[in-house]
Amino acid sequence: MAVQVSALARLTDEAARFFRAPYFSVLTTIGKDGQPHSSMIWVKRDGDDLLMVTVRDRQKWRDLVRDPRATLLAHDPENPYHYVEVRGTVTLTEEGGRELMDELCRAYTGEPWEADPGQVRVVVRLTPAKIVVAKVPG
Repeated sequence: MAVQVSALARLTDEAARFFRAPYFSVLTTIGKDGQPHSSMIWVKRDGDDLLMVTVRDRQKWRDLVRDPRATLLAHDPENPYHYVEVRGTVTLTEEGGRELMDELCRAYTGEPWEADPGQVRVVVRLTPAKIVVAKVPG
């Protein structure tokens, strides 16, 4: 079984489709002790950047404030050997966090988001440095 792997600098149409509902992605950050921390996340594409939401003071947020490097991985549910990995750095802003959370919730669940009192939603913008597309020919 041969795997085709191509490294890109920007999202092709093929790669971009992995980063919209209903595809779930895994975001990996670097913990304080240098260990990776991974979690499932909803994603929206904005040009070549990828947008996600987290909550201020959660592990992802603490990791990204300390070290903005991250990796996002998504695979095709029909063929898990077809996947896209995006490595890059993030910027964080609270502006638009609640609105993006509602948009993503509606896209992934079909329901509006019910705000959690006291939680501050933060937009995570991943700007790609390297994009890897892997696919088993078939």
